[in-house]
Amino acid sequence: MRIIAKRTLNSFGDRHPDAREALRAWHADAGKACWKSPADVNRVYANACIVGSNRVVFNIRGNQYRLVAGVNWRAGIVFIRFVGTHAAYDRIDAATI
Repeated sequence: MRIIAKRTLNSFGDRHPDAREALRAWHADAGKACWKSPADVNRVYANACIVGSNRVVFNIRGNQYRLVAGVNWRAGIVFIRFVGTHAAYDRIDAATI
């Protein structure tokens, strides 16, 4: 998958150093993946939540943080839409962010 907005991951990792390695691992795994459907994501990330037709919520660092990605399944592109704490995640609408 091609991942757009890695800067968002890096910026969050700078503010939350304990998340940095987990975000790097997620980026490496997602970058090697070839997801064609939500089922492909759930085969690897059983705890990922599919929100709407193109949003996926990933648990990061043992569910301490959340990452919301928009996925263009046909083009193989993952757009980082949000990375944050659970408290910050509770204030957003993952389906529209």
